[in-house]
Amino acid sequence: MSAEDRPLLSVVVPVYNEAGTIEAILSRVAATPHDKEIIVVDDASTDGSREYLESVDRGEAVVKDAAGEPARIRILFQPQNGGKGAALRRGFEAARGRILLVQDADLEYDPRDYDVLLQPILDGQADVVYGSRFLGGPQRVLLFWHYLGNRTLTLLSNMLTNLNLTDMETCYKVFRREVLEGIGTLRSDRFGFEPEFTAKVARHRFRVYETPIAYHGRDYAEGKKITWRDGVAALWHIVRYRVAD
Repeated sequence: MSAEDRPLLSVVVPVYNEAGTIEAILSRVAATPHDKEIIVVDDASTDGSREYLESVDRGEAVVKDAAGEPARIRILFQPQNGGKGAALRRGFEAARGRILLVQDADLEYDPRDYDVLLQPILDGQADVVYGSRFLGGPQRVLLFWHYLGNRTLTLLSNMLTNLNLTDMETCYKVFRREVLEGIGTLRSDRFGFEPEFTAKVARHRFRVYETPIAYHGRDYAEGKKITWRDGVAALWHIVRYRVAD
C-alpha cells in the first residue's frame, strides 16, 4: 500500500472485559468524520466482549460510520490475555494509517476530541500529541489518590526524560507512523507501555505537544482496572527505559 493510499488515521482499541461499553465506544469512534480504520484487539476477554466482537467480525453486528455506512473495522483476537501493551503491539503491527491513535474501550475518553488531538500533527508542528486530562478540559471529579499517582508518575518521568508533560499516563497518544518506526520495538506487555513509549519518544527527540481533553473517569465499581500495583510497575519502567533500550 502506497503512502497516498493509506487512511489518514488508524484508531487502535485494546479491549479486555468491556462488555458494558465496547458497542458504544465503537459507535462513537466510527461516527467521527475522519478517513480512518478501526483496529480492535480483544485481549482474551471473558465477559461477553469477545462474543460481541466476533459478531462484528462476522458481519452480524454492524457499526456505522458518520455517513451511515458500515465502518472500516478489523478485529484481532489474542489467544491469551497478554496485557494492554501486548494488545497495542498487535494493533500497531496491523495498522495502515499515516497517523495512529490509541483509544481505550471504556467511555472515559471522548472521540469527539480527535480534532484537537490531530491538529498539531496535521499542521506539521508535532510528531506526537498527548491528550492531557490536566490542562483544563471537563472531567469527572473522582479518586484523589489515583489523581495523585498519575501526577507523581508524570513528574518522575519528566525528571528522567526532560519533558514537561502534564499527563504521561493518558490513554490518548497520537503519533505519526514514522514515530513508531523510529522508536523501535515496544516491549511492555501491560500498562508499562505509557512510560516506555514516552521515554523512547524523548530519547529520539520527536516533537511532542499536549492538548486538553475531556475525561469521564470511572471508579473500580464501574470497571476501572489499573491498580496501585501497576503504579509500582510504572516506577520501574520509568527508570528502566531511561537507561536502557
